[in-house]
Amino acid sequence: MTDITHSGFLPWSTAMERALYGPDGFYRTQGGPAAHFRTSVHASPLFAAAIARLLLETDEALGRPSEIALVDVGAGSGELLEAVRAHLLSIDKHHPDHANAAGYSMIDRLQLIAVELADRPDNLTSDIEWRNDLPDVTSVTGLLIANEWLDNVPCDVVQSTPDGWRAIDVATDGTECLGAAPDLEQQAWLSTWWPSDRSSDPDQTSARAEIGLRRDAAWQRAVAVLGRGVAVAIDYAHVRTSRPLFGTLTGYAHGRQTVPIPDGSCDITAHVALDSCAAAAAATHAEWTIHSNQRTVLHSLGITGARPDLSLASSDPRGYLRALSQASAAAELTDEAGLGGFGWLVQGVAVPVPRPLTQLEELAQT
Repeated sequence: MTDITHSGFLPWSTAMERALYGPDGFYRTQGGPAAHFRTSVHASPLFAAAIARLLLETDEALGRPSEIALVDVGAGSGELLEAVRAHLLSIDKHHPDHANAAGYSMIDRLQLIAVELADRPDNLTSDIEWRNDLPDVTSVTGLLIANEWLDNVPCDVVQSTPDGWRAIDVATDGTECLGAAPDLEQQAWLSTWWPSDRSSDPDQTSARAEIGLRRDAAWQRAVAVLGRGVAVAIDYAHVRTSRPLFGTLTGYAHGRQTVPIPDGSCDITAHVALDSCAAAAAATHAEWTIHSNQRTVLHSLGITGARPDLSLASSDPRGYLRALSQASAAAELTDEAGLGGFGWLVQGVAVPVPRPLTQLEELAQT
């Protein structure tokens, strides 16, 4: 990589913004995430069942209000909201205890809100509200989910040099060059959240970091949507004690990892410093915080991957096969080497911790 500055090169955050969300950006023209990569939502209906369970438990913790919302930030084509709605419809009539004091069921009280820059899909259920921006501050009572959203919030990328951190700028074809030194706010974030002084080690002058300031601000604003409720960020993540030496910036297209070229042809993503995001929201809105991983949280919500009893194979062969299929899907969702390793950041505003989550060992009240 050359140490030059000339026209055509942009900071990675600016290039990423244009490549993903500009008029010809990846998320506006490439058919949505499902056309390129498989998230937990696409892997199994069990993920939606777990979110529905968390919504029901949040509803109970809130005292079953007259209205409760499920907000999906970075909703893609609305698949998660559709699946949660279908799951709730299938169980609502069998559970009168989900009704509030006035007798209204969960479905009767439920608002479904999708937040997504792309246009509303033509075949989306009519009772899903489609928005291009977040709801107003403190306007929502309920559960907010941001599944693989923060990793697509643009970030600046820096590289260590003998003289300290330097920005990495990039051209549309993916060519990179060293840019300016980070500004004071960026330097402060690096000192706090990516603290290793790699520039002092001449053998590590190619070390990189991804500055999470925009992710912190995005998550802080998302949590601020809640007047009362629970916010959940689910993403590729790392923490301060184990930041990746060379960063995580990469691309995805058509189901494959690829070089991150900011021309709109591929998704561009970087893992999220969820601990930094948590601190940003805790400083202004969140009253309690849970850090965990998907395996642990889904286990607490009843998605375990346990195989059915073999005796069921003889007494109810079809039931056994269905249960075995569900166990296989649950195993994929909870595999710590895959989807189960996703970081979960759960924060609450004016609400007790939902009952299943109180058992998590990493609960920290603030």
